[in-house]
Amino acid sequence: MPYRAPVAEFRFLFDHVVGFAQLAETETFADATTDVVDAILTEAGRMCEDKLAPLQRPGDLNPARLENGVVRTSPGFADGYAAIAEGGWISTSAPVEYGGMGLPLTLTTAVNEMMGSACLALQLNPLMSQGQIEALEAHASDELKALYLPKLISGEWCGTMNLTEPQAGSDVGALRSKAEPNGDGTYAISGQKIYISWGDNDFTGNVCHLVLARLPDGVPGTKGISLFLVPKYIPDAEGNPGKANDLRVVSLEHKMGLHGSPTCVMEYSGATGWLVGPEHGGMAAMFTMMNNARLGVGVQGLSVAEAATQKALEYALERTQGRSPIQNGTGTIADHADVRRMLATMKAETFAARAIALSNAIAIDMANATGEADWKTRAAFLTPITKAYGTDTGVTVAELGVQVHGGMGYIEETGAAQYYRDVRVTAIYEGTNGIQAMDLVGRKMMDGGECAYRLLDEIQSCAEESRGVMADLAQEVWDAAENLRETTEWLAGQEMSERFAVAVPFLKAWARVLGAHYLLRAAFAEDGAGDHSPLAAFHIRRLLPEHKGLCAHVRQGSTGLYDVTTEALAV
Repeated sequence: MPYRAPVAEFRFLFDHVVGFAQLAETETFADATTDVVDAILTEAGRMCEDKLAPLQRPGDLNPARLENGVVRTSPGFADGYAAIAEGGWISTSAPVEYGGMGLPLTLTTAVNEMMGSACLALQLNPLMSQGQIEALEAHASDELKALYLPKLISGEWCGTMNLTEPQAGSDVGALRSKAEPNGDGTYAISGQKIYISWGDNDFTGNVCHLVLARLPDGVPGTKGISLFLVPKYIPDAEGNPGKANDLRVVSLEHKMGLHGSPTCVMEYSGATGWLVGPEHGGMAAMFTMMNNARLGVGVQGLSVAEAATQKALEYALERTQGRSPIQNGTGTIADHADVRRMLATMKAETFAARAIALSNAIAIDMANATGEADWKTRAAFLTPITKAYGTDTGVTVAELGVQVHGGMGYIEETGAAQYYRDVRVTAIYEGTNGIQAMDLVGRKMMDGGECAYRLLDEIQSCAEESRGVMADLAQEVWDAAENLRETTEWLAGQEMSERFAVAVPFLKAWARVLGAHYLLRAAFAEDGAGDHSPLAAFHIRRLLPEHKGLCAHVRQGSTGLYDVTTEALAV
């Protein structure tokens, strides 16, 4: 069973769970009609099934390689990228004035999920370009936008993000890359960057790097960092790729997964770059791209969860073993209780992660369309949850997929292990999930928890509305929201060191309650009688109770944490 794009599931979520219709009611997204949305989902799904999914295994088995300084991509990736670019799938949310479609990010999020499920290693390329488009639109000069945005939007050129250095991982402020003014409005960029996804390729006309570096008068730390656009080829007077810039790919990382995606060590040796945003304002500009990528990476996690679930279900429905406990005679392993538990868990976790990501995207779109502060704070609050829970879900579901396959899951030929190897890095890059949790309890709760309380009010209102159809499930969700409210109130009164000690269980508790909320909404939309209703019952009765332990963990703060000394750990 090849990959099947979940187009009908997106339509259901848009119509009944995440409130997509409110976007079309705004002036900004008036063109996002039902007909347009259906056409986009259908065509994107077909492209993913027919053009990208066949590249999944070849990309793993034939990794990108560096030959005499030239990156050679996996077989078929050039054609796959052409299908993405020519179909306009990079440009769905890009600005119309530069050649984009100007449609909601929510729709792009659905398209990106399908591309990631089909071939994550290749989808990472347009994801980087989409983030760069947003950053340039928000912060670049009109001249840079006029030159670069049309080519990035069309896919003729592609973009990257250069933050990390050997000595500066999560502590970006420790970077050593330098930028010296050339006296003509350009800058000479020097330094080394590592872990640069799609730092080069052999199928686009140019690769445009956004590079963080420090000007001579830049103060230490993040406040002294500036952002520069550094192309592989310097555009000539007509805007076409001209002479090669002073940069090179030093090597490609040998990774656990995502073999088809060249992850580069980049060396800049006085390369010509152009300032993006104000001097020393690099982090603010880069955060535009990073926040875009955090939503995108969370979606990458659930992309793999969807693909791994489909793969595991296919195997479970074909593999016969023992007597079926629910029908006469021999059945497939899908009939066995523990396998059914794993498959249901995979499906429920994927639905929850998808609903959270789409709700996050809705909030971003509504913030952009209305400018209302409540939508902005909601989007900001949901972003770390989307990233961390989406990628944790990808890792968990991919691991369960291997387990469903049993011994065959450990055999590379089945392809089950590739999902786990590919998705594992998503919980690390674009800010580790621990950092996402610290962001949630730190910056995202600087309002004293007001945004969190508004979300909890919505969850409890939905539970009240659902009582007439499924009273017991509604009560479970209401009670969980109340427990989380009390835990949030307690945490909001703690010092930051106390919050950081329990940030991860706090984020996970939020993901559990939000997931239950969205599944309850799905079941309510079906009057408790559709395919989502038993899935909602499974999640609410078997997965949601985990929030109690997570909330109990949160209320410990840092108590006893450092009593476990490093000496004791070494025993």
